[in-house]
Amino acid sequence: MTAADQLKVGLAAIGLDLDLNTQQRLLDYIGLIEKWNRVYNLTAIREPEKMVSHHLLDSLVVAKHLSAKRLLDVGSGAGLPGIPLALANQNMHVTLLDANHKKSAFLTQAVIELGLKDVEVCGERVESWHIRNKFDVIISRAFSDLGEFVRMTRHLLVPGGIFAAMKGVYPYEEMERLPEGCEVQRVLPLAVPGLDGARHLVLIGQG
Repeated sequence: MTAADQLKVGLAAIGLDLDLNTQQRLLDYIGLIEKWNRVYNLTAIREPEKMVSHHLLDSLVVAKHLSAKRLLDVGSGAGLPGIPLALANQNMHVTLLDANHKKSAFLTQAVIELGLKDVEVCGERVESWHIRNKFDVIISRAFSDLGEFVRMTRHLLVPGGIFAAMKGVYPYEEMERLPEGCEVQRVLPLAVPGLDGARHLVLIGQG
């Protein structure tokens, strides 16, 4: 099965209807990762077919669970999940934040080549970065601990906003160590086509 066929089947399985142009841009995106990976080592995954499941579908599976006008992807790395989510919802403003210079350079080039007009790249450290126009959803699939994720980013979230943490196994212990004033709203089990491991989306609110 080609990467294009795999993406088409995977999108149908997760219930996400994206037009052919958007699907092609998603494939162009993993093509960019593959190209830059040779020098910048953006991801350990090298095969395009594997990138479809492990990167594209793993990111897009959360799309229908998020409603954001302004989304911040913290520790974006190669642009995951921010770039796939931006392609899936082009009415959403997305900021990709990664302090690693090589990764932010890749992100900047990817935004240009993919024509992502409402996506910006920030190369700052999240804990020291401040912005007046804050975000209603802050997402990450890179943070290892829920408490650290919330503590380092909560100054960037609007009142009533949502932290969206993409996790593997159900994070029972991490949920017990959340900072005061934060509470788990929902934990959604996710099924990603082509992936056998557990996936969960943890949605956290703050008073």
